[in-house]
Amino acid sequence: MARVFISYKRDVTPDQDLAQALYKALKATHEVFIDTSMLVGEKWVERIDSKIRQSDYFIALLSPFSVNSEIAQTEIELAHRLQGQRGLPKLLPVRVAYHERLPPPLNGYLSPINWALWEGPEDTPRLLEQFAKVMSGAPLAATAPAASSSPRASAPPETTSSGFSPPLPSAPLELDETLEGAMDTQSAFYVVRDADATVSRAVSQKQGATVTIKGARQMGKSSLLMRGMAAALEAGKRVAYLSFQEFDTQTFSDPDLFFQRFCNSLSDQLELDNQVEAYWKKPIGSSQRCGQYMSGHVLRGLDAPLVLGLDEVETLFELPFGTDFFGMLRSWHNNRALPTTPVWKKLSIVLVTSTEPFLFIKNLTQSPFNVGQTVELGDFTPEQVAELNRRHGAPLGPKQEQELFALLGGHPYLIRKALYLVASRGLRVEDLFTQAAEDRGPFGDHLRHLLFRLGSQPQLKAGLREVLQRNACPDEGVFIRLRSAGLVKQEAASVLPRCELYRRYFRERLHVS
Repeated sequence: MARVFISYKRDVTPDQDLAQALYKALKATHEVFIDTSMLVGEKWVERIDSKIRQSDYFIALLSPFSVNSEIAQTEIELAHRLQGQRGLPKLLPVRVAYHERLPPPLNGYLSPINWALWEGPEDTPRLLEQFAKVMSGAPLAATAPAASSSPRASAPPETTSSGFSPPLPSAPLELDETLEGAMDTQSAFYVVRDADATVSRAVSQKQGATVTIKGARQMGKSSLLMRGMAAALEAGKRVAYLSFQEFDTQTFSDPDLFFQRFCNSLSDQLELDNQVEAYWKKPIGSSQRCGQYMSGHVLRGLDAPLVLGLDEVETLFELPFGTDFFGMLRSWHNNRALPTTPVWKKLSIVLVTSTEPFLFIKNLTQSPFNVGQTVELGDFTPEQVAELNRRHGAPLGPKQEQELFALLGGHPYLIRKALYLVASRGLRVEDLFTQAAEDRGPFGDHLRHLLFRLGSQPQLKAGLREVLQRNACPDEGVFIRLRSAGLVKQEAASVLPRCELYRRYFRERLHVS
């Protein structure tokens, strides 16, 4: 009897219906966990963490809803990490009438894994047969597809001996701009802040610049980077963008492979001949080869200056070669001053991070984060919230605007989500406020994600309790990590929860009186 964990997006159709159908069918022969089977009063964070760790198979139902669910992403991330450490649980992705390319970071976790496709209830028996084969030890190696008369032309053609198929290529998923991911540079809902002008000026100037965009999670850092790169294009520059969330585990486990793929991506995006293999024959280190590739091939091969945007760079902080990579970027910054290599003046670098770099880069002379310009994003002001409400058709009155700001404190992501839900009539205004701190309320997915993250980091959980009880956090390292996670803020000598919503939710969930 195998132990099976089913991950899905709650309270949406068809995800929940399919999850329940799989649970009812599989529990006859296996030990199956689904979150609706938890008892009232159970500590759900500890329970879910424990069940994932104990499972042999992890079924991930992938839909437009779940791939953008913070808690579903967290569950998949844990299962992926455990599989890498000890081989279990085996991940079994199922695309639930979903044909789009996976967004990061899921693409990095699931790219090497075969998947099954479910289009409707008529596919459930076939899906259960596929699970039976896999759980009986059937291999997942891809085989040539059989001819099919199925009218579903959009379904990917390749299948495997167990009925699972290789995944689609990875690329950012296009979503409603008001809710998830970086916003379109022409979005009517983008709120311009002082940081926009700073970044645009830096990337548009003739000589190269180094800019660091800092801020907690979901502050709009990636959106600001995209607008900066749009400004660079308008100034006649070339641009290249890399998000390190999109790099897979294999790449992060091999420094030489990482630097090669970094260079490969530059060649592909800038439509340059790929000369990586030739440069990698040189008897020097990987970061030196990468530097020579940038100066000798990329910059010299372009007829315009280059702006290089690097997103989610905190992904590299704790990797063994992270110091080498950031030291390389620092040397590129310094090289602009060399009279012997004027080509480096063509390069601008924009770095985006949510974590304080000095916690990980001890040698300041090897850090690109303490040179150039640093832009730190803050929360929306009351005036900006009022303007965003107006752009959504003014679903909130002046008093309700004030209540929203008092609840969310200008949190960009939560403000946008609240206004979208109310403006789209997906939620009544009164329910927005009465259900705000509930697990199944409008922000429940976001709040459960944060609580789940805290569950695996007892030091941070203890630090947040200290903040909730005493408005203080004596451990500076813990404070910086909580602030980077977007959970707390500092006001004068006090450390406070980021917003009233967090105060309410975590006081109850962490049992703070």
